[in-house]
Amino acid sequence: MLRIHHTILAASVSATVLLAACATPSSRQDLTPAPVTAGAEAPDSQFQADREAILAMAGDFKVKFDFNETVPFGADYDLKPRKVSGGDEVVLVVEDRGDFISLQHILVVGGERKMAIKHWRQDWQYEPEKVLSFIGGNAWEWREVPAGERARAWSQTVYQVDDAPRYGAVARWSHDNGIAEWQPPHEWRPLPRRDMTTRDDYHAIDAMNRHVITPWGWVHEQDNGKLVLSGDAPQMLVRETGLNTYRRDSDFETDIATDYWRGTEAFWAGVRAEWTRNAEENDRFAITIKGETEALYMPLLTLAGAVASEEESLDAALAEARELISGFVTRDIGDLGNRLRSDE
Repeated sequence: MLRIHHTILAASVSATVLLAACATPSSRQDLTPAPVTAGAEAPDSQFQADREAILAMAGDFKVKFDFNETVPFGADYDLKPRKVSGGDEVVLVVEDRGDFISLQHILVVGGERKMAIKHWRQDWQYEPEKVLSFIGGNAWEWREVPAGERARAWSQTVYQVDDAPRYGAVARWSHDNGIAEWQPPHEWRPLPRRDMTTRDDYHAIDAMNRHVITPWGWVHEQDNGKLVLSGDAPQMLVRETGLNTYRRDSDFETDIATDYWRGTEAFWAGVRAEWTRNAEENDRFAITIKGETEALYMPLLTLAGAVASEEESLDAALAEARELISGFVTRDIGDLGNRLRSDE
């Protein structure tokens, strides 16, 4: 999944370093909504088991990100070194409407002076009518989900640190052999930041995601194909395996994450609403930034910190956030080749 890059760490200091000092203590129970049962449709045991699996991904975790290139397809391509990193992460339930669950990941980083960094978000929708799909070059479009595909299935839509979309997919949860797992077909996704800020030789990942619940936490397994999109047709450069491990463990300063969220959740709710508005008003849309979207996520992280430290009012910060997002979003996505980074 997303691995936090040192660029984001450095960029986020100004937005988060004040939060641990200014936030008031809070309990996890105050921040996590109670589970909600579905309505009149009377969900069966499968539906309830699916919900339990999704909600099992919330909590406090020691995380490890392990990515390894395996098979080269470029004629002169040399496999890149394996990339392994890790850290401490809190996953909060920020919304639960029964057939919709939203999980926000927050990293706790640093040495003696630790701080929180807003990480990725995953939204789960039961029997979705459509799903937001990545189509390359920082652009997305809605894909209609046929009735047969969406029956008893869940979509997972993943979002960036700034709540811009990343990718979406649809599949049914399986509970065979005592294991809860969710595995959709391959879908395109943007480059992870571990590569976005260091490489310019490919443009998208054709990814298979498998989420599996374990007795000690959960894992996110990936089968990734790194695609070059600048030619007449997509070409696979290299295959990569990924294993993100979330091992349940509260032996770190989890309050830093929950305090951060208490101080910024209203701001991020407004940001999510703005992204939702943009998505719902367009069949397809793009971010006009080519490649890494630092010019978008940096100001938003800074505004969140300003709200938490009371340096800026919530209303003023959200007005700035909406103006910032609208300035980088367009419905005129143009040709794929024109959306790729100019150095690629």
